[in-house]
Amino acid sequence: MNRITRNGRILECIQGDIARQTDIDAVVNAANAQLQSGGGVAGALHRAAGPGLAEECAPMAPIRPGQAVISGGHGLPNPHVIHCLGPVYGRDEPSDRLLEDCYRNAVRLAESERLRSVAFPALSTGVFGYPMEDAAQVAFRTLLREMPKLEHVELLRFVLFSQTDLEVHERALESLSKEESDHE
Repeated sequence: MNRITRNGRILECIQGDIARQTDIDAVVNAANAQLQSGGGVAGALHRAAGPGLAEECAPMAPIRPGQAVISGGHGLPNPHVIHCLGPVYGRDEPSDRLLEDCYRNAVRLAESERLRSVAFPALSTGVFGYPMEDAAQVAFRTLLREMPKLEHVELLRFVLFSQTDLEVHERALESLSKEESDHE
């Protein structure tokens, strides 16, 4: 399962490049505390956006785990970038709550900015070491709780780098969707 709809809002998973989501209002950056270029998602978004992104972000840094801030998209095809600092697994505790905070704060920031669509990477699962399956469960549980509260955001998209990552997220989404229907 790669898509569910709740209260007219869509949560979907695709495989692709988060820096090339031309139909999305804001992409989420798996940021570092200084909001500068790095490896993985942060490096890809900063390279695609150009130096203006780092310049705009510098005065907003540092951010703490779970926090989300917003900037312009610069050279990206998206008007906005939402920067989240996910927890380093096994160091920033409680990791699950801090990861929940990332997703909750990002979607609430998008809602407050009246954005229509947001694309997420799998936050904290790269060099920060969060196990992919556990991270997917935390992400989807959090967003499914937030979806009924949304008035402006209509589309939440997970953009996964590999086919394997996509399959993990599809299984998590299917599992949570089944859990929900079993409790209705």
